Amino acid sequence: MAKDINELFDTHAEWVDNEEEQGGAEPPAPPRSRAEIRQRRALKRRKRTLVAIIVIVVVALLGTCTFFGVRTVRHIRAANRAQVQMPDYPGPGYGEVQFTINTGEGTEHIAKRLVRAQVVKSATTFSSTVAANGSTVYPGTYTLKKHMACAKVVSILSDQSKATGFLEVRAGERSSQVIADAAKLSGIDQSQFDAIVNGGGAGILPAEAGGKFEGWFEPGSYQVKGKKDAGAILKQMVDKRVARLDALKVPTGAQREQTLIIASIAESEVNLPQYYGKVTRVILNRIDQGMVLGMDSTVAYGANVSPGDLTEAMLEDASDPYNTRVNPGLPPTPISSPGTQAIKAAMAPTPGDWLYFVTTNLQTGETKFADNEADFEQLKQEYKSSNKDAN
Repeated sequence: MAKDINELFDTHAEWVDNEEEQGGAEPPAPPRSRAEIRQRRALKRRKRTLVAIIVIVVVALLGTCTFFGVRTVRHIRAANRAQVQMPDYPGPGYGEVQFTINTGEGTEHIAKRLVRAQVVKSATTFSSTVAANGSTVYPGTYTLKKHMACAKVVSILSDQSKATGFLEVRAGERSSQVIADAAKLSGIDQSQFDAIVNGGGAGILPAEAGGKFEGWFEPGSYQVKGKKDAGAILKQMVDKRVARLDALKVPTGAQREQTLIIASIAESEVNLPQYYGKVTRVILNRIDQGMVLGMDSTVAYGANVSPGDLTEAMLEDASDPYNTRVNPGLPPTPISSPGTQAIKAAMAPTPGDWLYFVTTNLQTGETKFADNEADFEQLKQEYKSSNKDAN
């Protein structure tokens, strides 16, 4: 009976939806069962819950953004107030100040010296400006003015292109050229350097150098402008060379000098590091077989000319101890300042039986090696063919 009543009720009951749109639109179809009624009510509850959650999330986000926004504004205002309170010159300044930053010098010490030089007004303001901008000040000599704004000074000192006064020692460079450049950049008279060189570098060179600076300058950058002592400049370069050799574990004594001699020849004979080990092997193989080295680079060094300017008379001059075309064995000293790669090659030569080598292509630096005279002659012909239009 109850079942019949429920079916009759479900069939003839009419339900009204409160969300029914008024006017024009067709009303939704009435639910056909209690289950559908319950589904519709549950859907409404889920919608209301979802809307409530969205509202809560939005309100929370707005609150968070407002909190951090207010705090950021406060920090900015505080920073601006602090910046305004920091003493500083308005700039742009006047006159000219040559200011040198030394390698390893700290920001605080630089700041104090800038104040003494009347470049900036406050050491604290300068240091704070460096930190606030995440800047790095570089060694070198800079042209500044008196009474400059700290921000402008920092922008100059953090630009390496504006630094001058650095001596660049390059791998394969002769000591005479290095010393000439050091004298020019430092403003110290060349005669002061020459006196130290002629005196055998007492107190500067290690014993194995035999009183000769050649090969004992470590390639790299050195701050020399404003220096007053020629000996201090030379010692800095020699000390770095000794430190490098120690780091590479090059044996001390006569073997250290010999390593530098071989490395300097390899550095001067070819211009690609990939060949250093083979050139070193050629040198050792020739010595083992009692052959002269026949290296034009050593002859050119002894004659104080570039290899391209060698003459037949120079190549035949037996009085030149660096003439390895005539005199057997290694030359008495290195012929340049070899770099790290050449030194490593001299310590660990590439295994092989080569006795000859020819740079067959002057443009690419390609170098080929031979272990007999017949192949060597072919390489010379290849060189002539490949480079006939080089000049």
